[in-house]
Amino acid sequence: MPDPELIRTENLARRYRMGGETIEALRGVDLVVRRGEYAAIMGPSGCGKSTLMNIVGCLDTPDDGRYWLDGEPVWNLGDRELAKVRNRAIGFVFQSFALLPRATALQNVELPLVYAQVPRRERLRRAAEVLERVGLSGRAKHRPAELSGGQRQRVAIARALVTNPSLLLADEPTGNLDTATGEEILALFDDIHRAGNSVIIVTHDAGVAARADRVLRMLDGRIEGDTQASRGPDA
Repeated sequence: MPDPELIRTENLARRYRMGGETIEALRGVDLVVRRGEYAAIMGPSGCGKSTLMNIVGCLDTPDDGRYWLDGEPVWNLGDRELAKVRNRAIGFVFQSFALLPRATALQNVELPLVYAQVPRRERLRRAAEVLERVGLSGRAKHRPAELSGGQRQRVAIARALVTNPSLLLADEPTGNLDTATGEEILALFDDIHRAGNSVIIVTHDAGVAARADRVLRMLDGRIEGDTQASRGPDA
């Protein structure tokens, strides 16, 4: 039996007004991602991959079409309901790290649990556990300015994992890192996937995409290709 569906979209469309012009960012996207998959979405700038990620991540809603996340219809939810879904089911990793500069690594990681009203003792325990998972247990009290770029991205990954999300979304997660550090972060994503997490990475880099099991290629707001990919030399 195949794994159950985690993501299903039907005919997603998203349009933006820029000046007097209408930009069709998505033009009828049909997509199914199953629980436990490791997928990469790639394509040139302006192809719609970030727009698709924003909708899949419940940061935006489509103008047309439907979207189910883990069997729940979410395409027509309001902002408050979408925020609840995001905090419960989705972890985000951004190219810019998006950490609070005055907060420690531990405080940054526990933030989603604060929003979820998890008791403080439980928050601290879970935040410490995921920091250890990403190899930063010795940096819990350091602020972002005291960490390297790779360490900051590991903090961001720990923050994304602390709620035990159904889905981990990463937008160009190695874009601000040197090659060696980027390779360390990609190896960490490999480990996260092997541990059972569903992972989607948005990237323009074919080398990054090749780490995934599946590559979705976008062009002009549509998915133009959907192939299985080599996981690289360690596969």
